[in-house]
Amino acid sequence: MREMMEEKQKDEKIISVSNYIKILNQGLREFTGKIIGEVSEVKFGPSGHVYFSLKDEGDKSVISCIIWRYKYQLYGIELREGLKIIASGHPEIYAPTGRISFLAEVIEHAGEGELKKEYERLKKKLSEEGLFAEEKKRKIPAYIQRIGMITSLNGAVIADFSNNLGKFGFKVKMIDSRVEGQTAAAEILSSIRTFKKQNIEALVIMRGGGSLESMLAFNNELLVREVANFPVPVIVAIGHHKDVPLMALVADIAVSTPSIATTMLTESWKQASLLLERHERNIISKYSDFIFEKYKKIENGLKISLGNFKNALLNVRIGLGSSLDKSLAGFSSLLLRTSQQLTQAEKIIGLNDPERQLMLGYSITRCNNKIVRSIKNVKIGEGIDVQVSDGKINSQIINITK
Repeated sequence: MREMMEEKQKDEKIISVSNYIKILNQGLREFTGKIIGEVSEVKFGPSGHVYFSLKDEGDKSVISCIIWRYKYQLYGIELREGLKIIASGHPEIYAPTGRISFLAEVIEHAGEGELKKEYERLKKKLSEEGLFAEEKKRKIPAYIQRIGMITSLNGAVIADFSNNLGKFGFKVKMIDSRVEGQTAAAEILSSIRTFKKQNIEALVIMRGGGSLESMLAFNNELLVREVANFPVPVIVAIGHHKDVPLMALVADIAVSTPSIATTMLTESWKQASLLLERHERNIISKYSDFIFEKYKKIENGLKISLGNFKNALLNVRIGLGSSLDKSLAGFSSLLLRTSQQLTQAEKIIGLNDPERQLMLGYSITRCNNKIVRSIKNVKIGEGIDVQVSDGKINSQIINITK
C-alpha cells in the first residue's frame, strides 16, 4: 500500500501557486449564484472598481465582494453602508493575497422599498444638478425626416408608433433593445451611443408601463446622463406610472404613449399640409375671379356693341328719307365700326388660341418633331412638316437663305 502511494505521488504533476489558483478560479466560475445581504465597508479603488462586503442582517457571516467600474456605473446603484442588495456572480481567488472574493456581475436593489429610496435619492441629486430644468428642454425641429428609435421589437408600442406616424417621408432607423431585465441598461446604453454617431434629427425611446423594478434601466444614472447629453432632441414615451422615470424627466419631451410621440414629430408637417391646401384654394378662387371678371368685361363690350348696332339701324331707318347715299355711307361706317368692335372682342376671347393663329395664315414648321425657330435648326436635304390650319404639308429643304 505504501509503495502504491509513493508511486502515485511520483506521477502527480507539480505546478506553481499562480497556475493552481488559475485552475481553482476556472472551477469556481461554475459556482454562480445570487447573494442577498447588507452592504458594508465600501471602498473605491484608483481604477474605479468598487470593493465592498455583504453580510447577513443580525449575523456575523460576511463575504468580500468586487464589482468592476463599468458594471458599477452601468447599474447605477450607489453602494453605501446598510443598503440591502442582491448580487449575482461567482467566487474568485485574488492571486496577490490568496483571498477569495465574490465577483459581482449584476447588482440590484432588494425589495420595492429600497428601489423607492434609491429612486428618490437619485432624483434629488440630478435635480440639484439642473438636469431636469425646463430651460434645457429642446424643441423638435420643424420638418424633420431622420428619426432614431430604441425599443423592443417584442412590444406593442412599435405598432402603435408606426401606425400613427403618417406618410410624410420619414426615414426611421430602429435598434431592437431589451427594455427591462439585467441586460436592458447595457443594451439601451449601446443603442444610444450608436445613434450618437449617426445623422439623425431626433431620438425616440419607447416602452410600455411597468413597476418601479421593471423600470430600473430607465432610472439608471448613466443612461439618464447619456440622454441629457444627447446631441439632438430626445422623446421618451413610457406608459403611465406613479413614479415618473428619471429618463422621462431629463428628456426634451416626455409622453405616455407612442401615438403622442408621433404627434410631436408630425405636427410641423401637418401644419405645412394644411397651409398648402389653403394656398391651393386661394389660388383657384383668385383665378376663377380673374376669369369671371374678364368674361364680364367681354360680355359688356358685346352688349354695348349690339346696342350701338341697334341704335345705328334706327338712325339709318330715320335718315332714309333724306338721302340714300348718305344713309348707305352711314350704314357702311356703322358696319365697319361694329365689325371692328366684334373683331376686337373675338381677339380678346381667342388671344391664346394656336388654331386661330394658323387660320390667320401663320404656320408651324417642325423638323424631326422639333419646332424650327431658326435656319440653324435645319439642314439641306432634311424633311420638314409645315402645319397649317387644315392639315400638314411635308416638304424637303433644297436651299437655305438668310
